[in-house]
Amino acid sequence: MSNETSVPHSPPASLDAWVKLLNGVRLPVPQASHDRVCRAIANNRSSLREIVDLMQNSPALALSVIREANRHSHGSMSEPAENLEIAVNRLGLKRTEELLEQLPTLPEEQIPQALRQFQLISQHASQQANGFFAGRLARLWQDIHWGSLLFLSPLWAMALVYPKLLEEWELRVIYKHESAHDVELQLFGVRLMEMCQALVLAWHLPIWVQQGYRLLTQEQHLLAKVMLIARDSDNPLRQQQRLDAEPDLRRWLNQPANTVLLANGLALAAQQSWNSPHGRRWQNLTALYLQIPLDQVQQQLHQQAAQSARNDTQPDLWHPAQALLWPWDARRLHHGEQPAPAPTALELAKWRKLCGELLLDPSPFTNAVHLTGFARDALAACGMHRVMLLMVDRSLSHLRVQQLYGLPREAASLTLQAKQSPLLQRLLEKSAQIRLTPANRAQFAPHLPSSLRQLFRGEHLLIRSLSCNGRVLMLAIADQGGVPFSEISVQAFGKTAQCIEKALHSFTNRSQ
Repeated sequence: MSNETSVPHSPPASLDAWVKLLNGVRLPVPQASHDRVCRAIANNRSSLREIVDLMQNSPALALSVIREANRHSHGSMSEPAENLEIAVNRLGLKRTEELLEQLPTLPEEQIPQALRQFQLISQHASQQANGFFAGRLARLWQDIHWGSLLFLSPLWAMALVYPKLLEEWELRVIYKHESAHDVELQLFGVRLMEMCQALVLAWHLPIWVQQGYRLLTQEQHLLAKVMLIARDSDNPLRQQQRLDAEPDLRRWLNQPANTVLLANGLALAAQQSWNSPHGRRWQNLTALYLQIPLDQVQQQLHQQAAQSARNDTQPDLWHPAQALLWPWDARRLHHGEQPAPAPTALELAKWRKLCGELLLDPSPFTNAVHLTGFARDALAACGMHRVMLLMVDRSLSHLRVQQLYGLPREAASLTLQAKQSPLLQRLLEKSAQIRLTPANRAQFAPHLPSSLRQLFRGEHLLIRSLSCNGRVLMLAIADQGGVPFSEISVQAFGKTAQCIEKALHSFTNRSQ
């Protein structure tokens, strides 16, 4: 069974719309894991413990079962199921088996890489939580394990439907140090943590997960105060005195629920570097929480990462344990500093099919929107992550958005005045293509309308004017998330533009 979630071309821009979309996402489960669990349920000799142990190997499967159990218990007196064993008990084996039959399955290597990467981060967080906290809080080990594993689960759904948005967020916020507030409102229309919190509440996930997001969205002042104290890691006595002076803060810090947030903070920070300032903050906070020296935290952190890599790593995924072999100051390059990957064979096959439709004569298109929809899809299929097609009015003075892909929905109302941009005026004279790179961006970018610069952030951009019967009718703007282009995609962009021009010609002259 495949994932049949319908994804709109443009991402939602409101909290309610995001929750509605992501709530409907059906995460694919690895076929092998699914089959093992189904066989165990069908076997009368299998204990509940054995079935739950097999389910643990697939984060998506575990999430689906816990969500289903909590969906049915919502509104009753019972609290959300805090772990998988309680969830299966509540559902019963028959309903659990029925749920499994409805889940989409794929061979593991065919599950999208972005989704598997986020699930690996969650598995790494769970390993860190088990290593640091489960032994010290033995009675609560299940709450710690499942809370830390499911904490990032809203982003699993996002990684499946809009992986490029998360990649751009990572590039701009983590690597280019842009304002998270500004980037998130531009990319998602809402703050990312608020979106995650809303989804966690909609899914009725464990209370500790809900508390973690409440802390990140509504109680940041507590986190900031305690991180300031944690930074003073060279003076444990002074740290203790400062906590003693604020008993409410000390009580808040000592809550077991904080283990879930600490483990995920450590795992996420390690994705970039083991000694980044961001990672150091989470290490200091963990040391303060456990009342142990920072170097002991770091040693245990690396040991747990190595164990996580042994348990869960996959050949095409990044695990921070790999970087423990590198020089200490090295960090992983974001793919935004490397060329975008070339389109897959499947994507190129789709691209050729769409270009074939554009080249048909007589024109099969009923109107301009029909034609430009195919043009947009062809540009997306050749590897472009963000696409905007603008139609030019007869006087060549105004450009109005006709199609969008990978851009905020509100950009659809954009209108550009050609006279405000010498670069646009030049492009409207005749068919031409401009490719912005770091080498020429200072020359060209200032002459682009600011609205386009805001939408197409990054240092790499393609702009091409498309003409018919000697007059420019359309402007195509595209990039691969602002990162360096794959040269195959650049060539395909140029060929697609030629196909669009031929389609415009056939369409315009169809009555003749």
